[in-house]
Amino acid sequence: MAPLSSTKPDDPQVLVEEKKSARILTLNRPKQLNALSFQMNSQLLDLFIAYEEDSNVKLVILKGKGRAFCAGGDVSAVVRDISAGNWRLGANFFWKEFTLNYIMATYHKPQVSILNGIVMGGGAGVSIHGRFRVATENSVFAMPETALGLFPDVGASYYLSRLPGFFGEYVGLTGTRLDGAEMLACGLATHFVPSEKLSLLEEALCKVDSSDPAIISAVIDEYSQQPYMKEQSAYHRLNVIDRCFSRRTVEEIISSLEKETLNKKDDWISATLQSLKGASPTSLKISLRSIRQGRLQGVGQCLVREYRMVCHVVQGKLSRDFFEGCRAILWDKDKNPKWEPSKLEFVSDRMVDSYFSKVDDEGWEDLKFPARSNLHVCAIAKL
Repeated sequence: MAPLSSTKPDDPQVLVEEKKSARILTLNRPKQLNALSFQMNSQLLDLFIAYEEDSNVKLVILKGKGRAFCAGGDVSAVVRDISAGNWRLGANFFWKEFTLNYIMATYHKPQVSILNGIVMGGGAGVSIHGRFRVATENSVFAMPETALGLFPDVGASYYLSRLPGFFGEYVGLTGTRLDGAEMLACGLATHFVPSEKLSLLEEALCKVDSSDPAIISAVIDEYSQQPYMKEQSAYHRLNVIDRCFSRRTVEEIISSLEKETLNKKDDWISATLQSLKGASPTSLKISLRSIRQGRLQGVGQCLVREYRMVCHVVQGKLSRDFFEGCRAILWDKDKNPKWEPSKLEFVSDRMVDSYFSKVDDEGWEDLKFPARSNLHVCAIAKL
């Protein structure tokens, strides 16, 4: 592996390789854990659209350079742009990112994402919507947005709501980290391949010369194995998760978890409660509403709604929690955000409703997608 310092500021942020009928796209900001910049979203969107129309391209492979696949969107850059006085710059970032997510979710050709490392936030958006997601022993998945004063976006309300039981609510509200075995078990990954076999897998995929998903899947199967699920995995707690995270409100979820510990001490529940109580109360409430609505909506509807929500967040009129979360977690790193409102009981239903309404700003528009034909159902719907 090349040293991280080998990436210069003027290096391309997405590396492109042509291998017969396959195209390999490598996210190339290893120092930033391949966090998605506006430039990367734009380039990926242009490439995916071009490849879909190119009959010579039959397969797209997406991977990351270094120890991350993609740690998310470059929110620090987004907040800097907004702080310069124009929240629309932040909105433009998400418009581009969500459009890319939609193209991937409705793509006519197989996308194979090699998730060998960190897969968080926006990194999930550019992979989970694709048909094939290959996890390894190095994979670490999370949607940590509620700790940042945001909410699980990039279509997360679609794919989290389709995980078994109420596991999606658990993952989305707590920001818990899942390893490759857990990703495979819950359906976020379609395959598990040991990292030592990835170069062989990539080589085999480039020889396929087919867009037939069954053929692509069979090739990946040859290198796949069933990983060991660690004993302390949250996935073994599905009964408790379903019992608690099926509750109607965040307050009821927390109360239900606390009741579970009345009879005996449980470190896992204690850690879960700590995550929930440290997150932005506003973020928790809008996230739960978003995931619940996502159960009943298509991927396009979810992304349109999430774009409304994220525009309210970056506009900063309803709450400044996103900016405070970035300060506490990413910049000052004191990990002591001062949320406003500070408690769940101060976040009213009317306040939550506001995030789901159109943005009152001259010239603002709902997210609109490019025209698509012969849409296939996003792969995550098969969970």
